[in-house]
Amino acid sequence: MLVVSMALLLSVVGYVLGLLFAGSGIFGLVLAAILWIIMTLVAYYGANDIFLSISKAKKINKQDHPRLFNVVEEMKIASGLPKIPDIYIIDTPAMNAFATGRDPEHAAIAVTSGLLQKLNRDELQGVIAHEMAHIKNRDILLMMIAGVMMGTIVMLADMAMWYLFFGAITGGGRSSRRDNGGGGQGQIIILLAAIVLIILAPILAQLMYFAISRKREYLADASGALYTRYPDGLASALEKLSSSTAELQSANRTTAPMYIVNPLKKKGMKVSDLSSTHPPISERIRILRSMGGGISLADYDKAFHQVHQKGTGSVIPASALAGGGLGLAAPAVESKMVEREPEEIDRARETSDILWKLNNYTSITCDCGTKLKIPPKFKSSTVRCPHCGTSNPIPKLKG
Repeated sequence: MLVVSMALLLSVVGYVLGLLFAGSGIFGLVLAAILWIIMTLVAYYGANDIFLSISKAKKINKQDHPRLFNVVEEMKIASGLPKIPDIYIIDTPAMNAFATGRDPEHAAIAVTSGLLQKLNRDELQGVIAHEMAHIKNRDILLMMIAGVMMGTIVMLADMAMWYLFFGAITGGGRSSRRDNGGGGQGQIIILLAAIVLIILAPILAQLMYFAISRKREYLADASGALYTRYPDGLASALEKLSSSTAELQSANRTTAPMYIVNPLKKKGMKVSDLSSTHPPISERIRILRSMGGGISLADYDKAFHQVHQKGTGSVIPASALAGGGLGLAAPAVESKMVEREPEEIDRARETSDILWKLNNYTSITCDCGTKLKIPPKFKSSTVRCPHCGTSNPIPKLKG
């Protein structure tokens, strides 16, 4: 309903602006449709790479972080996705994650280095399950469509605003509107309607876009709890994310709804429960904690209504609550990794080693056991160990 409402708003904006500036509402509808189609095609085939580039995410392989890949593989099986998404890391102490891509076959999950360092396995599994749910539930495609609609509405409104601004300065376009045969009063009414739309349409489109984002966040939490069979894992992860004060510098208002929590924070403040792009984190945590050991979508829906304590609509599709499901029937699998859970200091070392490698640093182990990290622009052919004083030769890299 929200997407259809955005489409109707886009149609009304195109029709009224076409009527005002070209004397034909049909012309405005066609122009709005053409803009939307072009922007949708660009977003469908290029938004994934653009988003990852803006976020400064770097792709990793399984050997770079076996523990992370193992968790992703588990959640891929539990969710029933056809393939493992590509995995990226963002070098920042901020704690966050997002999923992107046009469909399950062309999807990617990005996590920050701060998140990898701070979360234990259960918490990391909860975050990955949440992002897998966005892919499985086609949220990434839905948000792309909604985002393009919002962008088209804003673009049309900006075009109309500049047209009116320069028309008022130069007097251009007045004679054509006067000679349009619609009468002076009719033109004034259309002009007033256009001005109202120019002001209100972008605001309404953004509110609808954020409303869609909030709805899908609830559903991803519910699906993630089903994948992991452990809602407390995601709840604990959200508690840690909400307490983090580090800022994600690469995020902006356009990309913010894609993250698991709102990345836009004011200095010295925690993530706001009044966030417009996400449901309140405290509320999401209370819902997950209120599931009382339940793991089904119905359990989440019941907990949702207990927390709200009012007659709000369900955040789970009726077909899923009736037993049709969302394609979420596969049980979570047991971990294939048998080694101990790494401590936070071990996770920090593990993550920093990956970041050194991704930034093309050369790793050398001295005879005394000290690991030396050599930057790619280091000119000397040897490096002196600061601990034992040994001069270690730097291997030449191919290319």
